[in-house]
Amino acid sequence: MIPYSKQSVNSDDLESLKEALFSSHLTQGQRVSEFESLVAARAGAPYALALNSATSALYCAYAALGIGCDDEVITTPISFVATTNMLLALGAKPIFCDIKQNGNIDESKIEALITPRTKAIVSVDYAGQSVAVDSIAHIAKKHGLLWISDSSHAFGARVGDSPVGSFADATIFSFHAIKPITTAEGGAVVFKDAKAHQKAQLLHSHGVQKRALWNSEVEFLGFNFRLNELGAALGISQYKRLDSFIAKREVIVQLYDSLFANSPYCTTLKRESRLYSTHHLYPIFLSRALWCSKESLFMQLHEKGIGVQVHYKPINSYALYGADSSATPVAYDFYLAELSLPCHQEMTEDQAVEIAKTFNALCAERGADARAT
Repeated sequence: MIPYSKQSVNSDDLESLKEALFSSHLTQGQRVSEFESLVAARAGAPYALALNSATSALYCAYAALGIGCDDEVITTPISFVATTNMLLALGAKPIFCDIKQNGNIDESKIEALITPRTKAIVSVDYAGQSVAVDSIAHIAKKHGLLWISDSSHAFGARVGDSPVGSFADATIFSFHAIKPITTAEGGAVVFKDAKAHQKAQLLHSHGVQKRALWNSEVEFLGFNFRLNELGAALGISQYKRLDSFIAKREVIVQLYDSLFANSPYCTTLKRESRLYSTHHLYPIFLSRALWCSKESLFMQLHEKGIGVQVHYKPINSYALYGADSSATPVAYDFYLAELSLPCHQEMTEDQAVEIAKTFNALCAERGADARAT
């Protein structure tokens, strides 16, 4: 089975883990601080906090910036549910904005959703390609809103020469096993504001403020969201290969793009030249003639060892969120059309060619000849 994404671990990672394992600290040591410094530098942000997951990072980002009960937050339905679940955890209400054809929030539709209760915009860098940062920053500033970027797919991405992480009030990254680099499980949030960073630090470690010796104070509720030293050690080692990982994914993407350029069965994700993507995903979009066959096509591809996936079922179509995606029709059509093909640094070009051939052959069997819209 060729999975849609996969970690890449080598002997350097193993040595880094062994050093951490036999060090004096397995948690709350210096490796986490070192990893945070690397994340902040790469993101172009003054403050970074490493955590045990990107979900924890989302919670801490929202809470540290003051999102809470009865606040409305404009966001996208095309994401993993953690993006909005952590809003619900704080009593906030997600307001779903439709998307563009590239999977990112449609900034032209945000202002129509703003009300007196709107507190923030939460965007998602779908597949590792940045949202329209200038437009969203302008809207946030114009209306006095916070902007949080869920860039879980996009650690290492850029807009021109500026790194993702340098634009929003807070930016979240994921270091889950299949992301651009991994800490096994793990995530980080970067902030522009020192006070927000300090509050997030307390939130992620029980709310305990250490004073002197054993003396401490707890002013508000916190959790144990800390990343351990083993995860940080793996992250530090992986960080050294981040650019090579992204470069390999770029090779696979360029090859796929050429192989599907004139396909009657699908179209591919459109990318702006100034956007440097991490290519966490390689989405293709089936022709309408294939939408009804998507489930059987999915199963057949798996049977042939091609681990396709779907990213994502719209969040507003889940029961918890009302099971009604009628207000975001572009997002729903995006879901009906989308399949993610394998794309990762452990793949070979020959595998990508074989995947494309297999996909086309299975589509041809269905007699689908209508180009995707």
